[in-house]
Amino acid sequence: MPKQASIPSLNVRAVRGTPVEVPLNFILGTSADAIRVAPLVLIDVETEEGVTGRSYVFCYLRAAAPAIMSLLGEVERLTKGEVLTPSELWAKLARRFTLIGVQGIVRMAMAGFDVAYWDALAVASGVPLATLLGAKPRPIPAYNSCGLGLTADLGGLAGEAEKLLQGGFRGIKLRLGYPTLQADIAAVHAVRKRIGDDVGLMVDYNQALNVDEALARGRTLDAENIYWLEEPIRHDDYAGAARLARELKVPIQIGENFSLPAAMTVALEQRVSDYVMPDLERIGGVTGWRQAAEIAQSHGIKMSSHLFPEVSAHLLAATPTCHYLEYVDWANVLLEEPLAIVDGHAVVPPRPGNGMVWDKTAVDHYRMR
Repeated sequence: MPKQASIPSLNVRAVRGTPVEVPLNFILGTSADAIRVAPLVLIDVETEEGVTGRSYVFCYLRAAAPAIMSLLGEVERLTKGEVLTPSELWAKLARRFTLIGVQGIVRMAMAGFDVAYWDALAVASGVPLATLLGAKPRPIPAYNSCGLGLTADLGGLAGEAEKLLQGGFRGIKLRLGYPTLQADIAAVHAVRKRIGDDVGLMVDYNQALNVDEALARGRTLDAENIYWLEEPIRHDDYAGAARLARELKVPIQIGENFSLPAAMTVALEQRVSDYVMPDLERIGGVTGWRQAAEIAQSHGIKMSSHLFPEVSAHLLAATPTCHYLEYVDWANVLLEEPLAIVDGHAVVPPRPGNGMVWDKTAVDHYRMR
């Protein structure tokens, strides 16, 4: 990892959460569900020094937002008045939540606080988050992960694929997991015919298959110019994933469900995949990501991001084995300046912090009532 710059001391004054629900521009149809709106909790960490750090977490379910808000209140109680490094704050919170477990929405609230606190530190330092982490801000290769869900309308699917290349993207993600292998391949062919052979096509099963099904479908996908095969089986079946990685030619990608860096260590020791893609709110925020990047480097494995492109762009700039940024536009309407995509690359903004400033009018419009 790059050498971290010196960081200032900030005193936590308040931790505030705002629940919002944003309609998606493209329906995200997976083998499990069709997602039409993104329930988010926007997090502001205010400090006594007058600096505010920002982040957001993706709740998956609207019903999770109140629980996350409640846990943020406990995070505030435990950190208010504290002047500690992010790792010290994380350790303090982890001790408090030991008996309930640093998992699920507990981990999400902690990670959201961690990301916002790191943002505040970078803002106070007057530098982009990537710079605070010891890296030079640079364009990060990105693929478009908006939409391309399961559908019976293959013509519409192909048209959507073409739309997702706007902005110069050279990679897109297609969700698979249709009832039959033939339907999966028909979707692949419809998209590939429209985008051409030189665009990266990532496919994601969202854990829809068992190992035998994954082997059967994967062997067919071996001949389809697939960039990677993502989460074909249950996310915690490391033995099954390792078998797929050994027996299939198409690269296996997992990692969005790694719970904290310890889980990633266990997984990579079992050689479960060819690539990894930790999720910011599951791996433990910026603090957890930095540990994960060191783990990936030690195993010589390329590391991509899962969601949260605004912050992930900074983190990937500081990741030695940086691979791809997963781009989604969910938070764009909430930001004064959304993350820019130029020639298929995410442009790390030169603004201090992670670059996110809420558009207050939009936040009020999309606030959960």
